[in-house]
Amino acid sequence: MSTIIAFQPALRPALPTVYGPLDYREQRDLMVRIDRSLSESKLDDAFLQAAIRDQGIDIAKRSAKQNARFARFSALCLRANIARMLLGLAHREFCARLADSALLQWLLHIGEVDSVKVFAKSTSHRFECWVKPASMQAINDKLTALCAAPVLPGQSAPVGLKDPVRCDEAFFDTTVVKAPSHFPTDWVLLRDATRTLMKATLCIRRAGLKERMPQSPEEFMREMNTLCMAMSAQRRQKDSKKQRKRILRSMKKLTKQVGAHAKAHLEALQTRREETALSIGQARVIEERISNVIEQLPAAIQQAHERIIGARQVSNEDKILSLYDAKAEVIVRGKANAEVEFGNKLTLVESWQGMILDYQFHVGNPADSNLVVPCVERLKAKPLQLKKLWSDRGMFSRKNEDYLKAQDISSGLCPRDPAELARRLQDPEVKAGMKRRGGTEARVAIFKNVFMGNPAAGRSFEARERACGWAVLTHNLWVLARLPRDIAAKPNKTKPEKAQWSKERKAEPRAAA
Repeated sequence: MSTIIAFQPALRPALPTVYGPLDYREQRDLMVRIDRSLSESKLDDAFLQAAIRDQGIDIAKRSAKQNARFARFSALCLRANIARMLLGLAHREFCARLADSALLQWLLHIGEVDSVKVFAKSTSHRFECWVKPASMQAINDKLTALCAAPVLPGQSAPVGLKDPVRCDEAFFDTTVVKAPSHFPTDWVLLRDATRTLMKATLCIRRAGLKERMPQSPEEFMREMNTLCMAMSAQRRQKDSKKQRKRILRSMKKLTKQVGAHAKAHLEALQTRREETALSIGQARVIEERISNVIEQLPAAIQQAHERIIGARQVSNEDKILSLYDAKAEVIVRGKANAEVEFGNKLTLVESWQGMILDYQFHVGNPADSNLVVPCVERLKAKPLQLKKLWSDRGMFSRKNEDYLKAQDISSGLCPRDPAELARRLQDPEVKAGMKRRGGTEARVAIFKNVFMGNPAAGRSFEARERACGWAVLTHNLWVLARLPRDIAAKPNKTKPEKAQWSKERKAEPRAAA
């Protein structure tokens, strides 16, 4: 049973009348429709329940004022994340834009009559991490089920649509969400480790805890940068292999020395934190930063040694791509502009109108043909009345064909055999479906480049998975706002009585003069 928390929203002034260009009027209409979709779909309530669960809030032990503040903060969180994703801005730029935009203030319900209070970038980042990825998946499923529900006679379509979203046919595709990391060059990992450890050590020393060091953390970082520049300069030199090995030995020695100093400062922080002004949370962040790198430092040194000095390959399973993201994968796609990509595989299922019906962020690099069955099971659990599934030839297999036939779902999987494909294209319905499936490639590009960002901003798998959920929600609201609306459900500026009188007046025969 859902928990009800009552709170009084702030008085929201009406939008000012702005005679602006067409682009502004389209953006304004889009925001108004998204605001209406959020209100009619009751996503605010669903998001509040998810926030209570994920934040571990026991409303019975809190006062009514505290609960109202939490509910107001959660409602603001939902709208702020949607607006930021819609504009494609970073946290800092979004807060500056929000402080100067009456339209955004209206959408977020923060534009009051007497004042406007805008949050800072740190609060905007807290908004992004307010709920877990599983909660975002549940909220997206709720919106999908609401928009795809059949309309009974005498009822209007949900969210003010003219017709419900068509979900009998789905278009399936996979892509790779790139991780925000540089190319995983082995010796650059040693530079990353040195920079992270010395910056964390510098924070501890500034707090008042100091251990004996032969030089300052800044000098260690400068020394490592000098070695990195020397390593880069050896490319295409006469004795480059020999010199690269010599420089790497110096980098290994320096990295081990840096790791020892960082570990000594970490132990000092763990035992003498009360002597500093650092809070428990601040100290925990510094500890996690140092511990994460120190744990991977021997493996990073060994990897660089094996590849540069030993000239031996390291398997992808044992390879460290990033010190800050353990779940980033090496994915060979064979694309013209990206033979190999570093990140995580993402599954997207699109409806006929362009709404994303299902998504899944994957750990590892599963084969595309193995993703069809789990995808159909998720679509059936929503539930959606799926009758046909379209995809490219990467998802085709005889096992998938038999599974779809057993589930009474028509197969639109593109066959790998050119002769079989030519035979199927003789059917005009199949030809039209294959042509429509080509637009899914554009949908994937819009989702990645416009809404989520490519590469994604999150440094961890969980952060990217959560960002994917926010991007799907924003994208679907954007799609719903652009679909045909039910004219009868639109608010009419003319009073109903006056409009009815006008119709009756026109129907009357004009009196003779």
